[in-house]
Amino acid sequence: MEAPQAVIALALDEPDGHRIPLHWHSRAQLLYASEGVMTVTTDSGVWVLPPLRAMWIPAFTEHHIRASGRLSMRTLYIRPDAVQDFPPSCRIVSVSPLLRELLVYSTTLPRRYDPGDHAGRVMGVILDLIRFSDPVPLDLPIPRDPRLRKIFDRLMNVPAEGRTLEQWGRRVGATGRTLSRLFRAETGMSFHQWRQQLRLLQALRLLGRGDPITSVALDVGYGSLSAFVSVFRKTLGVTPGRYFRSDSQVFRRG
Repeated sequence: MEAPQAVIALALDEPDGHRIPLHWHSRAQLLYASEGVMTVTTDSGVWVLPPLRAMWIPAFTEHHIRASGRLSMRTLYIRPDAVQDFPPSCRIVSVSPLLRELLVYSTTLPRRYDPGDHAGRVMGVILDLIRFSDPVPLDLPIPRDPRLRKIFDRLMNVPAEGRTLEQWGRRVGATGRTLSRLFRAETGMSFHQWRQQLRLLQALRLLGRGDPITSVALDVGYGSLSAFVSVFRKTLGVTPGRYFRSDSQVFRRG
């Protein structure tokens, strides 16, 4: 992290289920998996990263990572003064075919280089290709209210839980109306929208490790495969079966 180079690339391969505990870096990070799915959690949200998406993590942001499926992580550590007008909060980055190839290639280059040599020019092109205009929702805001956090903790472990807000209220000590108002205020979503987003992200994690689509649909709380496929396609633009296979379909949307 103390190297003078503006960008340093690192390759890391881990098995399914591997966890990287809570940590932070003194550099910003562009986190990408060429294979497998990563779930990244900070104190403000949860992001699920399939192979067509990367994540921008600003310097000193605490986060932990969980792998779903065999994980091939390709990461750039970027000196904060090397970029301008990059967001101060975590953001999803669409990974074009060119950016994907360059990210993978960058990890084969020497870590010590001069800005004007081959490695330095490659790193410069990568920075130029980073775009923060991804419309596909792959994140979930984490509410801070302790009553909502109880709901979040339960649903992250059991996404198929089907309690209504009124039923949750009796469990956490609040009225359904109060919980509804808090969800809007803290997440910008209704409880129904927020829970659907949570289920979608959990489904991506399970699909990433190779679980059958039908079992994923039931595990995350859908009563039928067709209902799950309908929501998945409406949100991400393709069916679950094609999402990890068809780069072109997803890139047309993202």
